[in-house]
Amino acid sequence: MPILLSVERAAASDAGLPPTSSAYNGRVTTVRDAEAHDVVAASGLSQTDVVLQGIKSMITSGQLAAGSRLPVEKDLALTLGVSRGSLREGVRALCIMGVLETRQGDGTYVTSLDSSLLLAPMGFMIDMQTAEHRRDLHGVRRILETEAAARAALHITDEQLREAEGILESMHPLVFADPVTDHETIIAHDVAFHHVIATGADNGALAALIDALADRTFVARRSIGEFHEEQVRRAYDEHSAILGALRHHDPDRARLLMSHHLLTVEDFIGEAQGSEQQALR
Repeated sequence: MPILLSVERAAASDAGLPPTSSAYNGRVTTVRDAEAHDVVAASGLSQTDVVLQGIKSMITSGQLAAGSRLPVEKDLALTLGVSRGSLREGVRALCIMGVLETRQGDGTYVTSLDSSLLLAPMGFMIDMQTAEHRRDLHGVRRILETEAAARAALHITDEQLREAEGILESMHPLVFADPVTDHETIIAHDVAFHHVIATGADNGALAALIDALADRTFVARRSIGEFHEEQVRRAYDEHSAILGALRHHDPDRARLLMSHHLLTVEDFIGEAQGSEQQALR
């Protein structure tokens, strides 16, 4: 079904108008469809929303696939029944969402629709979280990474295991320095280690969610090391134990070890958060 008709007929149905069936040549051709168009306008659906829903429908229905080039602006605006300005607004929004990408001089294309692209905007929401919600974010991170570790124990490759081992080897001299000073690099290695496990879980959506949380919890995790040097070494030992469970492909052990590791981090963040709130009283 043409995109504009599908959007309009859904609105018409909600308003009690009967569906119509007519030949479609890139525009609404019947009085009933024109009435449906009026219902869309009356419902408060903006032209930009029509663009978003229309292009989404084109993708989910198979009219556009990953990597497909969108029709030229004039034709697409006519198909969707919107102005070219509204079409550009909708396309910009979909580019931000990771659904579309504009290639200079070559038009606009549907992206690969990979989970890492489609879930990337979630990072914006996470960035908006205030300090008192830090522990909440880490709680979500713990839930996701605990199951990722269990899945990774079943799916991780030998190459990924070697990568994780290499990261820990690079961390070792930094972690056991006296005193520990390069917290920035240590946390960068920490994030990389957890990323390998997330990708080893063989679930793109899960890995994308974990990466979004990992990037936004960087500062809080670095602060733990700066004020609790013993925790830097303890975390390293916990990482080593997790790696051992992955090598043995033991999902239950990997799950428990990751849960314990992240609960410790979560407790430190909770204590710091409590101290900050107490200081403000």
